[in-house]
Amino acid sequence: MTASPSLTRTTDHTVQAGGSASSEKGSVVAAVQVLRRNRAAQRTWLAVVLLAILALVLVGGATRLTDSGLSITEWKPIHGVIPPMSEAEWQEELELYRQIPEYQLINKGMSLDEFKRIYWWEWAHRLLARGVGVLFGVPFLFFLATGRIEKRLRWPLFGLLVLGGLQGAVGWWMVASGLIDRVDVSQYRLATHLTLACLIFAAIVWVMRGLAPHSADPVPSAGLKRGAGVITGFVLVQIYLGGLVAGLDAGLASSTWPLMNGALVPQGLLEITPAWRNFFENELTVQFVHRMGGYLIFVMALWHMVASIRRGAGSTHCRRAIVLFALVTVQALIGIVTIVTEVPVGWALAHQGWAVIVLGFATAHWRGFYGAYPLQTAIRIRN
Repeated sequence: MTASPSLTRTTDHTVQAGGSASSEKGSVVAAVQVLRRNRAAQRTWLAVVLLAILALVLVGGATRLTDSGLSITEWKPIHGVIPPMSEAEWQEELELYRQIPEYQLINKGMSLDEFKRIYWWEWAHRLLARGVGVLFGVPFLFFLATGRIEKRLRWPLFGLLVLGGLQGAVGWWMVASGLIDRVDVSQYRLATHLTLACLIFAAIVWVMRGLAPHSADPVPSAGLKRGAGVITGFVLVQIYLGGLVAGLDAGLASSTWPLMNGALVPQGLLEITPAWRNFFENELTVQFVHRMGGYLIFVMALWHMVASIRRGAGSTHCRRAIVLFALVTVQALIGIVTIVTEVPVGWALAHQGWAVIVLGFATAHWRGFYGAYPLQTAIRIRN
C-alpha cells in the first residue's frame, strides 16, 4: 500500500520537528554543564584568594604586634618585591629607618640583625599583598577573556579588583601616618585598612556562595534573612573596632574579665574632650566599646539561632544559624583569653583570624537565603 503524499509530508515534518527539539534540548543540557564547570572552577579560584587574604590578615596582624610596620619607609610597588641582597643594601634600608621617629624615640641603637627581624615581617606582608593581587587579577582576566564569567558578575568582580588596588594605596596611606610625627601608625588608618580587607573578603564570599548550588529549603521568614544581614554588618563594624584596639594597643588598658579595672563600667571612659574622641583615641573606652560590641553580637547570634530553630528546625538555614552561633561563641572565648593573658601574639592573632572566619561564615549564611545565581545559557529555544 502506498502512502498518500499528504501523509508522507506530515510524517516527515513530525520527525524533523522532533529531531530539532531533541537537538536543541541536548544543546541546552550541554551548555548548562559547561556553565556549572565554569562556576566550579571560579569557586576554586575564589577559595584560593580567600585563603590568601586570611593569611594576609594574619601576617598583617603579626606585623602590627611585633611593631614591624614602619620598617620599610618607601612605597615601591614593583621594585619592592626584591628585598635587600647585599650588606650595603641592608645598611641603606636601616639608614632610611633611622630617619623616622620610631627609631629615634623607641629603637635608637637597634642593630642590623634586630632591624632585619622587623623588616622581614613588613616585607612578607607586602609581598603577600602583591600575591593576592596576582591570584585574583590573572585568573579574572583569563576567565573574562575566554568568556567564562557570566555577564552579571563581570562588573562586580572588576569592582573587587579595583578595591584590591585601593587597598594597596590605603596600606601605604596607613604606613605614611607613622613616618613623620608619630612613632606608630594612625589607629584610624589601621582600622580602615583592616576593615577594607575584610570587606573585600566578605564580598568574595558573597559571589562565591552565589556560584555554589543551594539547598531547596524555603526561607523560614523574611525576618531571619534580615537578621542574618544585620549580624554580618555588626561583625564588620566589630572588626573595625578591633582595628582601633590594635592601633592603640588598647587590649592592655584592662586585663581583667568580666570587670574592667574592678567595675562593669570603669572610670575614665570620657576623659578626652570633645567626648566623641574617646571612642577613637581613649584606650580604655575603645576596649570597653569593643567588649560591648562582642556582647551584642553574641546576643544577636543567640537570638538568631533560637528563632531559626523555632521557625525552620531541620532546614539548612537553621543548621547554618547554629554553626554561626558556635563560631561567635568561640570568638568570644578567644577574646577573653587574649585580654586576661595581656595580649600575647599567638592569642591576638587567633582572635583576629577567627574574626575573619566569623565574618566569612556570616556572609555565606546571609547569602544562603537568596539562593544561587540562576543558570543562564546563550541558547534560545524556538517554538
